[in-house]
Amino acid sequence: MTSPTLERALPERLAPGDRDRLKRQVPAGVTLLAFIAMLVVCGAIQPVIFSATGLNLVLSSIVPLVIASLAQMVMMSIGDIDLGIGSFVGLVTAVSATTLSGTPLIGVLILLALIAGYGVLGALVHLRRVPALIATLGASFVWYGLALFVLPTPGGTAPDWLLAFAAWTPSAFPAPVLPILVITAAIWAVLQLTPVGARVRALGSNAAVLERSGRSALRTRIITYVIVGVLAVLAGLSLSSQIGGGDPTSANDYTLISVAAVILGGGSFFGGRAVAWGSMVGAVTLGLVSVLLSLLNLSSNVQPAVEGGIVIAALAGRLLVGKVLR
Repeated sequence: MTSPTLERALPERLAPGDRDRLKRQVPAGVTLLAFIAMLVVCGAIQPVIFSATGLNLVLSSIVPLVIASLAQMVMMSIGDIDLGIGSFVGLVTAVSATTLSGTPLIGVLILLALIAGYGVLGALVHLRRVPALIATLGASFVWYGLALFVLPTPGGTAPDWLLAFAAWTPSAFPAPVLPILVITAAIWAVLQLTPVGARVRALGSNAAVLERSGRSALRTRIITYVIVGVLAVLAGLSLSSQIGGGDPTSANDYTLISVAAVILGGGSFFGGRAVAWGSMVGAVTLGLVSVLLSLLNLSSNVQPAVEGGIVIAALAGRLLVGKVLR
């Protein structure tokens, strides 16, 4: 049931479908305002942040998180949650710093095999009716074990082309903005403008209708998981370029942060909704939390607790907005 106050606030000339779309974008808009406020506060503490060089330093470490959050958004658009994405990204950094750097062809084949592994995981979830939370949690241990096998301790060296991309600092604009915007736009286009995207959203909102229309729910889920795998590989490569090598534990916190970013960006735990730009803004906003706490010179022992409190407060605000929009 829609709030009467909200109904009066929405333009009367909007069709019901347009009104629903507008209401779905409101939570992402609230997160955008939070992002702007966070950026202003960071800039007030350290004005150099508003320069191209400052934004490059701030955003460079956030790029992998943005890509991982987009991957989580795709997964959540069908009503699943990936509890293994952090471990998978760590595995990709390990492969990047070892095999991909030393023998590129074999490294590429391994990454393709890992993406195919995500597709197999999707088939398992669908055919065996295993809850995605359980399947992806189990897969997280597999990914982590493989990462330790490939690279037992942090180290190795990322490929030269990845390091060159990380070192690219154009004077006209902050370099991290390019991959953030390009990948976000690409995912938006896939999910909103292609038949594949329509099937993915349909699987999340009403799988029975998808089946009755003659489309395979199994194939759609596999495609969805493959897309998630591709994005997770890109996130791992981006992270490897930032840390200069590989580390199986480097992305452990991505799992829950990516879920929070999707929810802050207007996503839903129940599927059928994919707000790419909102997930992007949510991820950048959560990434800025760490930057702000560092600028405030808080002890590293206190930072995780403060970050958690901010995330909880932000999610509570998002849920409140969602309740008002019902």
